[in-house]
Amino acid sequence: MGRQPLGGAIAAGHPLTAEAGLEMLRQGGNAFDAAAAAVLTSWVVESPLTSPAGGGFLLAYTADRQAQLFDFFTQTPRQRRSPPLDFYPVGVNFGGAVQEFHIGLASMAVPGALKGIHAVHQRLGRLPFAAVAEPAIHYAEGGVALNDFQAYCLQILAPILTASTEGRAIYAPQGSLAQAGDVLHFRDLAETLRGWANHGIEGLYQGEMAHQLAADCRQGGGHLSLEDLTRYQVQARSPLQIRYRGHTLLTNPPPSSGGALIAFALALLETQDLGAMGFGSDRHLATLATAMALTNAARKDGYDDHIHSADIAQRFLGLDHVQPYQAELTNAVNRWGSTTHISVLDAEGNAASVTTSNGEGSGYLIPGTGIMVNNMLGEEDLNPAGFHRWAENVRMSSMMAPTLVLREGRPEVVLGSGGSNRIRTAILQVISNILDFGMAAPAAVSSPRIHWEQGRLSLEPGFDPGAVERLARYRPAIAQEQTQWQAPSMFFGGVHTVMAQAGDRFAGAGDERRSGVFLADSFS
Repeated sequence: MGRQPLGGAIAAGHPLTAEAGLEMLRQGGNAFDAAAAAVLTSWVVESPLTSPAGGGFLLAYTADRQAQLFDFFTQTPRQRRSPPLDFYPVGVNFGGAVQEFHIGLASMAVPGALKGIHAVHQRLGRLPFAAVAEPAIHYAEGGVALNDFQAYCLQILAPILTASTEGRAIYAPQGSLAQAGDVLHFRDLAETLRGWANHGIEGLYQGEMAHQLAADCRQGGGHLSLEDLTRYQVQARSPLQIRYRGHTLLTNPPPSSGGALIAFALALLETQDLGAMGFGSDRHLATLATAMALTNAARKDGYDDHIHSADIAQRFLGLDHVQPYQAELTNAVNRWGSTTHISVLDAEGNAASVTTSNGEGSGYLIPGTGIMVNNMLGEEDLNPAGFHRWAENVRMSSMMAPTLVLREGRPEVVLGSGGSNRIRTAILQVISNILDFGMAAPAAVSSPRIHWEQGRLSLEPGFDPGAVERLARYRPAIAQEQTQWQAPSMFFGGVHTVMAQAGDRFAGAGDERRSGVFLADSFS
């Protein structure tokens, strides 16, 4: 006899990703089966953004109120190789800003995504892993039509995706880059996924795939070794817990940075009555921008150099450290700032918030597997001390911050985002939109956003031009260093959000900036 279907909801970056997750709920699986199926499917239908050889985090909250953060982000290699290295820059143009990344064999960190999703499913899922993998295998084998957003991703990442013969066979099968509406096939990846479903996942960590990857790095100028792969472990952590406006928030703890920086910014914003300012007012925008700028300053003051210290969260978020920045924000206000995410909530109260990334991809595919390996050692955001200066054999820090908002011990909001260094500011603003301004999920996600970084304020269209002009009253530098975007953009993240409502109903929103979708079904 089959399992009784569960009601639930999912928000994700592609309709097929979301549908794969919802199908698991129809088959009697829970939120963790749904999250696993959605992630595996995203490796096919969102392949420019994520991969089995990338990394990520899953924040799990079970119906019996147990919270666990599964860290399967990338690890630095155990030994740094001497030059010559296969490591070179490429520019990614987001339309309003160009960001430089580095790719090549020496950009690859130890991958964790496959082992992490498998570990979460084995611990918390209900359905067989073969059932969870079936949607991904189906789409990889049968082909997927490119939607507009995935075609855009292909366009901006073309130098990386077509850097190898294997990549060109997938993304430019007719000799030119695939366009929206074209069907892409991932036949090698289908066979790889089928092998994992039938025989286990260890091939990537100690089997033929692992030996091939290590040999190619040894011969071609990469850092990864077979020992790096065989010794990789998923790490389970207690989530970082914070309070904001009477709610409990759970998010990603150190050594990753995104959760702690969101917590710091919220600690600043809690001293201000944002609701009274009015969304999008000059005072609101100045407060946000200043909080972002102060958070960046605080990060340099005692965080980045100590991310692996056992008590870094307590010290960074302690009153002695936060209060001077709160005072600075108050003074300022009175004088007047390739990643994908899946959110799942089921009718039993299980919640999964999972963010995964392949960076931009290294340009290297493990031959015969259809798997592109990450370029995390080539992302400036993840290497603040500079390239080739990473500590050996440590879990890399990340801006990924899968997050839950609890009300009376039950999941009320499940959210997270892609977007590199903009992840934390995107999540911060959606949380504030919901808790400070009382917005429903669609409005909270679709409202225009800002981002402050390195002295420059980026603004999406939709704010009152007069309010933007008046920002100079509060923070003159804001008026001088601005980028006014002409359209909403994936640059500002993709916050896919699910919310629980009264009567076992669900609401939510997939962020249209990243072609997100929201699906819900009560199965009643």
